[in-house]
Amino acid sequence: MDTERSFWGHLEVMRWMIIRSLAVVVVLAVVLFSFKDFVFGQIIFAPCRPDFVTYRAMCRLGELTGIAALCPAVSHIDIININLASQLMTHLSVSFYLAIILALPYLMTELWLFVSPALYAHERKPAVTAIVAFFFQFFLGLALSYFLIFPLTFNFLGNYQVSPDVTNQISLSSYISTFNGLMFSLGLVFEMPIVAYFFARIGVLKETHMVRFRKIAIVASLTLAAFITPSTDIFTMCLVALPLYLLYEFSRLVVRKAN
Repeated sequence: MDTERSFWGHLEVMRWMIIRSLAVVVVLAVVLFSFKDFVFGQIIFAPCRPDFVTYRAMCRLGELTGIAALCPAVSHIDIININLASQLMTHLSVSFYLAIILALPYLMTELWLFVSPALYAHERKPAVTAIVAFFFQFFLGLALSYFLIFPLTFNFLGNYQVSPDVTNQISLSSYISTFNGLMFSLGLVFEMPIVAYFFARIGVLKETHMVRFRKIAIVASLTLAAFITPSTDIFTMCLVALPLYLLYEFSRLVVRKAN
């Protein structure tokens, strides 16, 4: 009987945790929905403009080094809508996605408060460390994608033409799907050190394995960078490849410590 009451008590705690979490996400989504001009003008579509911070920084770097090719030629790219309800649905979905990202610290705190009583004292510190590491790596991946990879990708693909007779007009849905895809993909890729640490702790991954595959990691980083920024500018490609390879090396150091 005590066990049964304990079980239903845990379900009640979980129910309120879910309700509070959903309430926070909904409130944040409503707030973001209300600030449409700021969200889309200053965040979502900012990488489209020539005065975006990344382009200005690269042009400044080009001036300091005397390499004019570092300053990307950013031209205006039209973004159009071809579906009747697309703009409204995009507004709703973007507000919801951003709300989840902003609410992540609160959501993880709620989950921690629910799970932590079941952990032993010696398990809580590693769990907290893992959660903090998850947040740091995920948001670092988002930042790299937003400030470097997505702007360069959009600028290249948006201006690429198979013929001068074909004018690029990017649909709103295509822009948002590419934006979301790159952001969340890089956020997940940057969880590599945490995944490596987990496999190292269970004995599947050793530092010698990562040293052995270092050359493959270099080629993979350059290949992925070439796919993301397929231009003739070798510096831009290396600029994208370097953080990816450094992530691999950082994962190797994590594995060394875990072993």
